[in-house]
Amino acid sequence: MKTILNVIWLVLCGFWMFLGYIAAGVLLCITIIGIPFGLAAFRIGLYALWPFGHMVVDRRDAGAPSFVGNVLWLVLAGWWLALGHITTGIVLCLTIIGIPLGVANFKLIPVSLLPLGKEIVPTDQPYPYPSH
Repeated sequence: MKTILNVIWLVLCGFWMFLGYIAAGVLLCITIIGIPFGLAAFRIGLYALWPFGHMVVDRRDAGAPSFVGNVLWLVLAGWWLALGHITTGIVLCLTIIGIPLGVANFKLIPVSLLPLGKEIVPTDQPYPYPSH
């Protein structure tokens, strides 16, 4: 079922959201200071490309630097990407078949707003999730 949902997701919205994250990542990586944010954008972009079968968990070792980074991220790229998820989610929810995908878009909003201090792990990985 995960594969079917991922393929439908990829066709209807995943590829376009992936491109948005890649564009944000490239723009952020142009400057040396933005490289950590660009890497976060690439990481979330891959998650947005194929989300079913993965989940977002908090990293145990995230602290004040993640908080400060998230504030900067929110201003630089987060609200644009979250707006993309909101718009796509609303459009998908207008159709009956798109409702699960719209809900999945809404679930991506928190990580698109505040990605630092989060980790994307497979859902079949046993708990506790390791922090890298």
